[in-house]
Amino acid sequence: MGALDLPSEPQESGRGLEESRPRARDRPDPDERGRVYEAMRALVSAETRHEPGGRYWEEMPRLLDQAEAHRERRPDERQAAPDRPADPAGSFRSRGGFYLSPERHAETVAAIGRVREAEPPISADMRAVERENGHGGWLAGLEFCRKGDDRLKEKVAEGLTVIGPDASPKEILQQVPDAIRYTFCFEPGNYTQGYHDIKERLVNLGYEMYQSRNSWGAAEYNGINTRWVTADGQRFEVQIHTAESFHAKQYVTHDAYERIRNPLTGDEERRELEAFQREVSSWITVPDRAADIAGFKKKGF
Repeated sequence: MGALDLPSEPQESGRGLEESRPRARDRPDPDERGRVYEAMRALVSAETRHEPGGRYWEEMPRLLDQAEAHRERRPDERQAAPDRPADPAGSFRSRGGFYLSPERHAETVAAIGRVREAEPPISADMRAVERENGHGGWLAGLEFCRKGDDRLKEKVAEGLTVIGPDASPKEILQQVPDAIRYTFCFEPGNYTQGYHDIKERLVNLGYEMYQSRNSWGAAEYNGINTRWVTADGQRFEVQIHTAESFHAKQYVTHDAYERIRNPLTGDEERRELEAFQREVSSWITVPDRAADIAGFKKKGF
């Protein structure tokens, strides 16, 4: 299943910040940029429970301009829904061209239904952890904790291509680590203790952590991604961020990350985008002792 074990995709954004983020079709002209930024600062403050005052927030307008410049240098590559009149009724074809026959599509829909049934009790536990943790951690983007159905169908179709046509959609989805995913944020001063608090509370709730990947020492991404499994075998992901690292991942480097992963991206562009990610990360405050949190991966996962 290694081919499916890709770096986690950024979550869809939370309500308040998403409303403040100008979309590609209606981005403000330069005279509007300052007012948009001030509105964003206010919303970031409300979402993150502190007043943004670090160097990252000071550099954010310039970094957002750079992200926009990278987008404008290439044509809009968003694909329209594939028009496949020859595909049989009940089949599925993703925007990337991955295909599910009617039979496999029906099996996949049923498997996705089981993922959907598994999510509510996990989310209830996450909300309890948010209320009860002792270090001020808060959930970001909880309303988007489930990966979209079409993306999961594409994962299954991709898995059938990689593993073989006899693979079970249920088994493939069980191996997707972030079909259900959560993000906890902490202030930098509480981050390291907060990580251990969240970990202990989830273990006490009966969940098993099978991986913890610490990227605070990495050049292009900051944060910790942990992966868990329920007693019934449902996997899910919990990311641990600060307000800065979450905002950078979600609003500044998201498009660059997706473009770097695209196999059609040229080497020169990929190097430029990687350099951009490194610059963004260089402005993020590293919490005390965060880089010392040990990574972990359980055998068999």
